[in-house]
Amino acid sequence: PLWNPIAIVAISWNVVAVVMVIPVQQTTAFSPPRYLQPTIHHPNRHQPMVHRHQRPISAESKTTALHLSSSDIQEKLKAQMAKLQERDRSSLEISPDELDVVYEDEHIAVINKPRGVLTVPGKEDNPSINKAVFDRFGCESNRMGKMVVHRLGMDTSGLIVFARTNAALRELNSLFRTRKVARKYEALVCGHVANDNGVIYLPLMRDYECPPYMRVSTEEHQRALIGLDPEKVGKKILESPKPSITEFEVIKREVLDGKDLTRLVLTSISGRTHQLNVHCAAIGHPIVGDSVYGYGGEAAANGGLDQSELPDNCASEELQKDIAVAVTGKPMCVHAKSISFEHPVTKNKLSFECAAPF
Repeated sequence: PLWNPIAIVAISWNVVAVVMVIPVQQTTAFSPPRYLQPTIHHPNRHQPMVHRHQRPISAESKTTALHLSSSDIQEKLKAQMAKLQERDRSSLEISPDELDVVYEDEHIAVINKPRGVLTVPGKEDNPSINKAVFDRFGCESNRMGKMVVHRLGMDTSGLIVFARTNAALRELNSLFRTRKVARKYEALVCGHVANDNGVIYLPLMRDYECPPYMRVSTEEHQRALIGLDPEKVGKKILESPKPSITEFEVIKREVLDGKDLTRLVLTSISGRTHQLNVHCAAIGHPIVGDSVYGYGGEAAANGGLDQSELPDNCASEELQKDIAVAVTGKPMCVHAKSISFEHPVTKNKLSFECAAPF
């Protein structure tokens, strides 16, 4: 195999930072977008460094930045947040007795969350897995929110951990913050992914054109943020891009009703918001049933990249459309299949796995 250094891009408002790179197996489908041309320097033979040249800002980019004012973005954000709040109200009710308990002791509970249920109730006290777990097990602080250490999206099924004691809460928060919890997801994506395994390096940012969703960060879109009013658009929109890394491995290439699909194991190394969804879309293989980042979704198509920037072997637009039509009204096919971590109190090594429902 060929091994090349591939960079994680970190961009400030108008400066491309020099960032450390590590050697990974080169795959034509998952190298950085073609508009980022690297110049490679080797300060020493143990730690190669990369400078990324800035792409000239096109007239089209400048026009986009001018035409999307802070007020425009604010109105878009308000409208979309109203839609998301309405969607949250559709969260399925789950009783304490219906919980699929994978493991529990006096300090923690591990639950297999079904699809269609919110992790936390939100401001409107919607049905949630958090409420059901609290009602069944309770916790030392007697505060439901103090059980939550991580979340799964409403449409994501799979393993989720809750804390029952204050000591467990503190230690689990530390384990997640320092990335000492190993989580793997199983997903069905559109098309046949060419490479058996690989790593996706694409930095993410909030999408000011489709707020509050995420997109692949580019220098052009970072420059479009200059001059926006944080009081109107919110601080999250103006955050610097986040280096984001996803590992993938093909489980099986499938054909369902004449439509090509690939079953993947995905590992989110960096754990960014909507990272798996954006990365899969940005390599041209959106997750099946993803009504936000998939075909015709509410977020930017292709994770925000142009069609010309996708790999040649990506799922065609026609195939993505056919699959989207076939699964209309059905849940998204992504599942938190395994989780491994050190017990927050006993320090025993714990590992759990549960099969995907699709």
